[in-house]
Amino acid sequence: MVSCKDKYLLKVEELRVYFPANKGVFRRTADYIRAADGVTFGIERGQTFGLVGASGCGKTTIAKSILRLLPATSGRITFEQVDVLQANMAKIRQLRKQISLIFQNPHSSLNPRITVGNTISEPLKVHKNVTGSELTERVAELLSKVGISQDYINRYPHELSGGQRQRIAIARVLALQPKFIVCDEPTSAVDVSVQSQILNLLKDLQETFGLTYLFISHDLTVVEFFCDIVAVMYMGRIVEQAPAQQLHREPLHPHTRSLISAIPKLKQGHRLSQIASAGSELPSTPNWLTGCPFHHNCSLADNRCLNKTPQLMESNNQKGHFVACWKC
Repeated sequence: MVSCKDKYLLKVEELRVYFPANKGVFRRTADYIRAADGVTFGIERGQTFGLVGASGCGKTTIAKSILRLLPATSGRITFEQVDVLQANMAKIRQLRKQISLIFQNPHSSLNPRITVGNTISEPLKVHKNVTGSELTERVAELLSKVGISQDYINRYPHELSGGQRQRIAIARVLALQPKFIVCDEPTSAVDVSVQSQILNLLKDLQETFGLTYLFISHDLTVVEFFCDIVAVMYMGRIVEQAPAQQLHREPLHPHTRSLISAIPKLKQGHRLSQIASAGSELPSTPNWLTGCPFHHNCSLADNRCLNKTPQLMESNNQKGHFVACWKC
């Protein structure tokens, strides 16, 4: 029998990432910005887990902590039973062959002085010691997997469209045959007409190679289509988590409802329109001392919301649907 922890490829537990807020002439630490504050979730093998929220809510901070690109203040991140935060650099180098990142902007993530062929072959040469004809064959195979002709192998990034650049970035990620890929808003920098092509490509690759995704986005419509489970973040915390279709159909948290109500619709639902007045803008202060982090913008907030922080709990009416709200 598989234990609860064994079913997860990646497990994040009580992750906290605080940045010092320095003030004054001597730049002394006056406070801390809580980019991630007690975040917990698990991603099963072959699953696509979505992190959604407004800019600045902590989505990318969590992704960088998983990749050990940012130091965590506290918490635990486990990948295949390996404690990522406690691993030494030799172990991290091994883990980075299994964990890859697709950047938001393919134009800035690709070296403009390196050809497409060299961009894809570099990780193969560095990590796999692949050379000669085998290297050429692997590059051609990867280009084929992402729908790019071999005619592009000697071209430079500026000669490609945004969608083609993102496909090259995906091919580079696939070179090391990772198990887990962090997709940091991979469609936000491409045309709307190309977004569906990239998403369909990622879905096809997931089925072919058995990939597991952490998909970061601010677009709930894209997440509903692409993800299995979605977690909605606000000010460094997960305020709601549920299966994608269920979350979109029956949002519980006022912040989630306000995000969904902001999606353009031909006919606005009555239930969502009455909560639309609850804004989603972050308060002027970067942190809160007590209470629900959303109480600044919530029209439903009362004294308990101001004084006591709600924990992420499973809804009584919807199995697998978790929400951190005193009113839900």
